[in-house]
Amino acid sequence: MRITSKAVAAALALTPGTAWSLIPAPASFTHRRHTTSVAHGRRRNRLFMSVVPQKKDEVTTSEAHGSSAAEKIANELSLGVTLEGGPVIDFASVKDSTSRAEIALTEARKKYEASLDVNGSSSPRSDAGGRLMGINDEVVAEVGYEIGTFVDEYVDTASGETADELVQKCAQYIRSKASLATFPQSWNQGSGGDFSPEEIERFDRLLARAYDESGIVTSAFAKTFYLGTQVLPEPAMKAIWAVYVWCRRTDEIVDAPRPEAADPNAEMLTDLSEWEIRTERMFDRGDVVDVLDLPLLDCKVKYPTLPIAPFSDMIRGMLMDIPDLGTERYDTWDELHLYCYRVAGTVGLMSMPVFGCAPGYTDEIAKEPALSLGVAFQITNILRDVGEDAEQRERVYLPQRDMERFGVTEQQLFDKVVDENYINLMKFEIARARMYYARALRGVPMLRPESRLPVQLSLDAYGKILDKIEENGYDSLTKRAYVGKWEKLLGIPSSWYRTLDISSMLPLPEDWGKPSLDEYEKQLEDMMEKKWEEQSR
Repeated sequence: MRITSKAVAAALALTPGTAWSLIPAPASFTHRRHTTSVAHGRRRNRLFMSVVPQKKDEVTTSEAHGSSAAEKIANELSLGVTLEGGPVIDFASVKDSTSRAEIALTEARKKYEASLDVNGSSSPRSDAGGRLMGINDEVVAEVGYEIGTFVDEYVDTASGETADELVQKCAQYIRSKASLATFPQSWNQGSGGDFSPEEIERFDRLLARAYDESGIVTSAFAKTFYLGTQVLPEPAMKAIWAVYVWCRRTDEIVDAPRPEAADPNAEMLTDLSEWEIRTERMFDRGDVVDVLDLPLLDCKVKYPTLPIAPFSDMIRGMLMDIPDLGTERYDTWDELHLYCYRVAGTVGLMSMPVFGCAPGYTDEIAKEPALSLGVAFQITNILRDVGEDAEQRERVYLPQRDMERFGVTEQQLFDKVVDENYINLMKFEIARARMYYARALRGVPMLRPESRLPVQLSLDAYGKILDKIEENGYDSLTKRAYVGKWEKLLGIPSSWYRTLDISSMLPLPEDWGKPSLDEYEKQLEDMMEKKWEEQSR
């Protein structure tokens, strides 16, 4: 199944795509079917599963009702709030050594590293003479021309320079602008090199062209999102393009058809191992392999706190949807948590250094609302696509225990039976999603002013999908909840007003009487307790 990556400001995302960003909505990947199975699962909206606060030591979020959002979040973090009885875990860099995907990737990586030693090379191979890694026929067809060949226009052929040599020189120049701590294993960062003004001007033009090409790829696969990035400051806009292209290439490595491969999964894992090693060496040393690596290297220099963990974790998240390697069913929301972090939360962590916090707020405080928004998007997509996932992909993302609690069976989903049990399940999940939207809303003022509108737009536009599910009689098995383009466009002025400080004192008429976070949490808790009481009779 084909993927459309829309990204970090997904709302800008005036399309029904999914989101992957810090708080701005994220790159939604619309996957095409993996060639090894008919049942390839969707990797949907990207962002981390947040928490449902529960009592601990007799202290809850509601007890801090009069405190600021930042104080509430700090209180929640200090208490170690839980999600349905389980501890909240920071899944960054967590690797389950017992999972099929992790075992397969580890073995493929060992074999690939051994091949480097045999060949006398300690670095991933160059893409010289062929297409760049993660660029295939589909990408070329979508863009309209071969990607990355522009580098030849900047090569000094008179001196015998090759394209690879030019890319490495440009990378050295970019590294020379980095702070000493940016690349922990690099020995030449911070040194300007012996480059003439003419060479530096050539490197700047090459880098600018690489950024432009990244923007073209982004536009080809995520047109509305690309337009949304235009409202960001130029450095942030280009940085998001660079991150998007890395995600796009990773996705292509995992999902690209491999009709000539004797073992498509084995070949994919080998390529993915090489890609992961390349990424690690860029973050550790500032190493690059091809010209499209240069924008991400420059992004790392400009935003040195950009962490590698979410990049590595996203690779594992993409594997979780691959048949015979990933996870077919999720028993609880807790189990879904890791998946949500890897395919959605990772993008938030990638984006945080770029979008930044408003004065007085820290990444630690702003991260929780960002991740909550991702959870809201993720739940919304799951609820919208229940029927589609069951029919086209034979996948069920709804937690098994939630289905059992409300008396809904998998066969019912495949048969598209909407009864009272299914409607009650949808009501419960919608209430959970709205609680996460309310948690996310606390984070909008924590962002730098220029980042707030994309976030609020995505929050408002995507939240309307839940309204559409309700309008469809909670039938997400035979009907698709859809928010039209004009409806989204007409909502822009309201979203803009909500980003202003005055909106907290003079809310819009449609916001009068809207439940508070505490009220949403209480509603969800009451629904759970009611169902438990019914089952205990």
